[in-house]
Amino acid sequence: MNSVQIRSAERALSVGTWMIVGGAMLYSILTVTPLMAKHTDEEWDWTAPILPLVVDAAVVIVVRLDSVLARLGGDGGRWPIALRWMTGCMTLALNIADSALKRDLVGVAVHAVAPLLLIVTAETGLAYRRAITAALAAHETRQRAERLEREKAAEQQREAAEKRAREEREHAAALAREQREHEAALARERAEREEAARREERERTAARERAELEARERREREREQQQRERERLEREAAERRERERREREAAARREQRERAERAERERAALLANGPVTEKLPEDHARKVVHAAFGDGLPVRAAADLCGWSIGWVSARYQELRDNAPSGPRALEGATS
Repeated sequence: MNSVQIRSAERALSVGTWMIVGGAMLYSILTVTPLMAKHTDEEWDWTAPILPLVVDAAVVIVVRLDSVLARLGGDGGRWPIALRWMTGCMTLALNIADSALKRDLVGVAVHAVAPLLLIVTAETGLAYRRAITAALAAHETRQRAERLEREKAAEQQREAAEKRAREEREHAAALAREQREHEAALARERAEREEAARREERERTAARERAELEARERREREREQQQRERERLEREAAERRERERREREAAARREQRERAERAERERAALLANGPVTEKLPEDHARKVVHAAFGDGLPVRAAADLCGWSIGWVSARYQELRDNAPSGPRALEGATS
């Protein structure tokens, strides 16, 4: 049986015991109270139920404490046994007394059922509880022993597993150490090969850099030579352009001087004619006015030279002041 079934059996025993105790107490009170009333003074009739109640209370105490002691596996000694049998005998005597005094054997038998059932139930319940307690103790002892065995087996398995794990770790460590040594050897060989390859690469790089340096120096010399040649050509071109510019400037100055001299001769020729009596043609008159303006003559003198009115000449003077320079350029613009 498991613990649930044992607790269920205990509950059934407890409920049945208390039902029997309750029924016996009720039946005892109803039976003993009339007997006590007959053997008590009339003024004390109300005390008749006290004695059966006291006896029944002792029965309740005995049943309850016996169940507790049995559940705990204890032993109260002789006094609980004496109290249990004394209350049982008192209950039996009080219940059958009235029938015994009347010499009613059937009544004695009938009224003895409840007390006897109470006595036997109390003893049997105590025996059952002690047996259940002993069985529970044995069951718990077995379970404890089994648990200890399981724990011991688990501990042995754990130790075996730890031993296997330790051996596996040591084996793995040895393999890892061998693997590291092998990898270190491979790494050294690879490093040596890489160092040799780097050394060869450095030598090739140095050779390539030397060749590039020589080619760069050669290109630099060629570039410097070309640069010097370009500079010489540019310098010659600049000198040639400067010489051509000076020649052009000299030609321009000669041409300007010639134009100025020609304009001066033309102005002198225009002004040398003196005053006229008739209007000159407009184009010729404009040239005369320009010449007079360039020579700084007054408006009246210019009017006398071209034969036009003073207002017209004044208008031409104003145009020349606004739009054209004075002097030989004005005359040159007028004659061109």
